[in-house]
Amino acid sequence: MANILFNFSLKAALQATLAFFAVADALPSINNARAETSYDASYVTVWGASPQLTEPNNLPPPPFNQTGLVFEDTTIRQTVKVSLKTDFLRLQVSNVLGGTDLTLNAVTIALSSNSSSAGGSEINEDTLQDVAFSGSSSFIVPAGALAISDSIHLSVQAESIVTISIYLQSGQAGNRVTSHPGSRTTSWLIKGNHVRDASLQDQDAVGVDHWYLISALEGRTLAAGASTIAMIGDSITDGRGSTTNTNNRWPDQFLSRLQRSDSTSNTAILNQASGGNRVLGFNGYGQIDRDVIAHSGVKYCIVLIGINDIGTTPTTPESQQEVVQRLIEAYRQIITRLHRHDIFVYGGTMTPPGPKDSDYGHPEREKSRQAVNKWIRQSGVFDEVIDFDAMVKDPSNAQLLRKEYDSGDGLHLNPRGYKAMADGIDLGLFS
Repeated sequence: MANILFNFSLKAALQATLAFFAVADALPSINNARAETSYDASYVTVWGASPQLTEPNNLPPPPFNQTGLVFEDTTIRQTVKVSLKTDFLRLQVSNVLGGTDLTLNAVTIALSSNSSSAGGSEINEDTLQDVAFSGSSSFIVPAGALAISDSIHLSVQAESIVTISIYLQSGQAGNRVTSHPGSRTTSWLIKGNHVRDASLQDQDAVGVDHWYLISALEGRTLAAGASTIAMIGDSITDGRGSTTNTNNRWPDQFLSRLQRSDSTSNTAILNQASGGNRVLGFNGYGQIDRDVIAHSGVKYCIVLIGINDIGTTPTTPESQQEVVQRLIEAYRQIITRLHRHDIFVYGGTMTPPGPKDSDYGHPEREKSRQAVNKWIRQSGVFDEVIDFDAMVKDPSNAQLLRKEYDSGDGLHLNPRGYKAMADGIDLGLFS
């Protein structure tokens, strides 16, 4: 009797073992999912734009903007410049500042037909890929959230232009829309689902110089040592004064330098600047987690921000002394928080504000800028200092830009000035 029971138990155990391995062999999707996530460490952010709440004058024009509803039955086609060579991408769609849920009905991505210029509406049809989120071609992004797509197989060269097309059947209720107004890039709006169209050129598409809903692209790179440089800044880093659709902001021109050097060609950029941005409040300081730490592969961060804090503070000596002290304290906090995540932090000196009779050039405000810049240079709290001020200031008047670098308003630079900033950065900081 004991032998019978033993043989029965052994047979049952053997059957159970064989059944386990049979089930395991029949589950390739689970194994594939594990293989997919094993690549996570090799994804780095290769493009990004800091999400902002769209101001009324930056909302889309009619018929894409109705009372209490935007983008109903609308395709939004947008172009962005990818930093690194990659074979897989992941798209981030942001509804972090939206007031209602956002339903994505169809999303595609493709290489632009023009690899050197942004803002076009034509795609390379041979590269068109559908974009899925959690395995679905349609997806609801809750208010206050963002969605990261499944991996998209698309081979992209460094500094290439890719085109993202999003179709919203029901649009977004309300007028709280997440965007990046200062895109310096033309996007295209058209009624109906046109995400797979080769071109919108001969159709009724309307061009607007803003990005809507897209906030980042991650790229998978199998090259060792790939990383991302994040930039925190204001309109100077966001590129006011640069040329629309040419990607000649200083970060873009710096990327070209990174790509030309073997020691830095695996380094991407993430421009998280926005016009009007300030250090204090829910801006540069308050968005560190969302705009830098939350992104993949960030190893360095360039901090060039503060001129708007000084320029919007009353000109009394007491007010200016207070803002200087608060800026210094906030910089220390930014550095501490980024160092917790092993991110090197490089302090950029603020560039000249313009003549004495301008708002930002008031003598008390200029005194504050000089005080903060001196602290950035001499305090030793940043891992390194990038002296943008020294690169672009007029040798005969420290609060003015060199004439050949001035966009015309005394504060923002032109493409030549942005090139001087890009050329003045030591590549050794990132190699």
